[in-house]
Amino acid sequence: MTDIKDLFQSADWKTEKHVPVIDVPGKVKKGVFTPVSIMIGKEIPHPNTTAHHIRWIEVYFLPQGETFPYELGRAEFSSHGESVQGPDTSTIYTHSEMFLKFKTDKPGTLLASSYCNIHGLWKSSKEIAVE
Repeated sequence: MTDIKDLFQSADWKTEKHVPVIDVPGKVKKGVFTPVSIMIGKEIPHPNTTAHHIRWIEVYFLPQGETFPYELGRAEFSSHGESVQGPDTSTIYTHSEMFLKFKTDKPGTLLASSYCNIHGLWKSSKEIAVE
């Protein structure tokens, strides 16, 4: 039986265009909102066309010592050049990047996942320390 965790792929984002890249400082100030950006295709652009695109990005935070993560945000991308005239005939395209701010009093792990309509589920994570 397949488990959902086995469906997630991961790789070095410098060589793979599908990996969510988490841009956040490795150390944050306790109780202060910290900006976070998550992007797909930072080093190698991902083609966001009608036939091949990123549908969504999700971001979670798992505080150290806790069992369950907190969902911080989700972004859905809906414009990939499609129109009533056919695939890639529109001039409207979305770029797969999201921004948010969060604060925490505990260290932990930021977890990001994304979905490509052709290449499936992808994940990445980044440890966060608190000062």
